[in-house]
Amino acid sequence: MSLMERMKVASDLQNMSMGEKMLGSIQVAIFGIAIVFLALLLLFVIITVLEKVLHGAEDKNKASVAKKAEVSAGPVKVEEAQEEEEVDDTQLVAVITAAIAASLHTSTHNIVVRNIIRVPDTTPAWNKLGRMQQVNRIE
Repeated sequence: MSLMERMKVASDLQNMSMGEKMLGSIQVAIFGIAIVFLALLLLFVIITVLEKVLHGAEDKNKASVAKKAEVSAGPVKVEEAQEEEEVDDTQLVAVITAAIAASLHTSTHNIVVRNIIRVPDTTPAWNKLGRMQQVNRIE
């Protein structure tokens, strides 16, 4: 009879020494921790698989939309879009420089913006909603 089985019966539990009780308690704790980690591992695998499946569907949709736009617009439209992005970048640099100057209480002549890199927005929808609610809250 194993130690954990002996701990099930109350009469056997009273006859066990303190060392056996401690060893049995440690076995039960390790068994419980192992179950929790296995459950967390299973959840991790499920979330990872779902993420890959959903992002794969998004990538396919983006590729099909890009192909349709390329066929209908032609290469001339793509070049025009690239030129418009450059104009928007200069305006973006001006706005960022003005914001930095205002926060530092200095002139824009003292600030040189050398490089701006766009960071992809990976913020979850619930986080964006919370921010919007905080901004729109009237007190």
